[in-house]
Amino acid sequence: MGLTRRLICEHTPAIRKFLSLGQATPIDPAFPAVTCTAQSNYLTGKQPSEHGIVGNGWYNHELAEVNFWKQPNQTVQAPKIWHDLKRADDSFTCAKMFWWYNMYADVDWSATPRPTYPADGSKHFDIHAWPYDLRMALKAEFGEFPFATFWGPVAGKQSPAGKPEAASKWIADASKWIEREKQPVLNLVYLPHLDYNLQRLGPAHPDIANDLQRIDRIVGGLIGFFEERDVQVVLLSEYGITPVEQPIHLNRLFRERGWLTIKEEFGLERLDCGNSRAFAVADHQVAHVYLNDTSIENEVRGLLEHTDGVAAVWGQVEKQSKGIDHPRAGDLVVTSAENAWFTYYYWLDDTVAPDFARCVDIHRKPGYDPVELFKHSVRGSMPRVIFKLLKKKLGFRMLMDVIPLEASLIKGSHGCRPSDQADWPVLISKSVSLNSNTPLDSTEVYGVLRSHVLGT
Repeated sequence: MGLTRRLICEHTPAIRKFLSLGQATPIDPAFPAVTCTAQSNYLTGKQPSEHGIVGNGWYNHELAEVNFWKQPNQTVQAPKIWHDLKRADDSFTCAKMFWWYNMYADVDWSATPRPTYPADGSKHFDIHAWPYDLRMALKAEFGEFPFATFWGPVAGKQSPAGKPEAASKWIADASKWIEREKQPVLNLVYLPHLDYNLQRLGPAHPDIANDLQRIDRIVGGLIGFFEERDVQVVLLSEYGITPVEQPIHLNRLFRERGWLTIKEEFGLERLDCGNSRAFAVADHQVAHVYLNDTSIENEVRGLLEHTDGVAAVWGQVEKQSKGIDHPRAGDLVVTSAENAWFTYYYWLDDTVAPDFARCVDIHRKPGYDPVELFKHSVRGSMPRVIFKLLKKKLGFRMLMDVIPLEASLIKGSHGCRPSDQADWPVLISKSVSLNSNTPLDSTEVYGVLRSHVLGT
């Protein structure tokens, strides 16, 4: 969740009360300050140079393709906190409720969003859980996971799919069930609700007050539930979301220089990473730039350094000093100014944009696309959506192409290090001594969580 000190206010009475009874410290954000990297830093105590999670996605050199939002826990190349705690106490147990890299994590119980993909090319919303019978137990208790409210145009909005907070409420209820039925020593619970409108509307929008109230009720319910059972509670966020107004299209700049290779498929354009001299994998306010032709590195770097909205360009020396010198990282790592962010867009004409560009398609896009939080005014009209859903129900193939191609819609982003500590992530606890004047490094969260479990 994108909780910061700035957001703890009159709209979050439960969180504010918890803070008043405990202690808080800002967290110097992981780099990049995105979900997968931050969570990996917290759970390994290492930087990306050691655990390999250089972002929410990266270019796979062996497969010559971009992989985003992969879920196997083996992707994280470092021991996790549950390994350490199990060695310290062989009775230790752990539940991982919707934290990322959840699949095949060697914890006792886990659950995560995971569609199923039949051979006919369709996609059906579901969850993956371990042990396998946990999936059916949770669905029997709480119904189907409201997947459409977890990400996409109706996430964080009232819709036929559910209330704005439906996904976080389902996760919270499932986490309470795990506590009642299994009593894990460590229960890792991820509540995504603040991600949606903070990016869609921006953190200064008046409607954010409603989102804060909704997540506060869920968090307050969890705090009360766990404390009644004498379970220590830690509130922990991954990053803060700050206002943005400037999308930067690095791949379009590279294309204008002749560095991208584009292939035509059915009259639409696809980025051919393996044959491109240089290309960017965009991830919020950070981009990994990969060079298949290293002879143009200085030319690429010069272009980036003179691009409006780019704050920094790191080569090998800088990557080492920042803890992101891993083979998965780009040859160059680029950060935006705080009011800007990077798109993955590479086409110059929307009529030849790839079919997935107008879909919620987090795995096929060669970069992160927050515009998936919006519906096109015509393509996303209710009659058209209902018609497509009817086709799906009747067994016909359909393309839910409702996403606009307007990067200017995005009003909030994250990934770089905010200039104001009020926009940094936070850790709040009643159980350990925290220095509110000295930020925790993101890798030090590991030790704080360990101390809560072991009482040291």
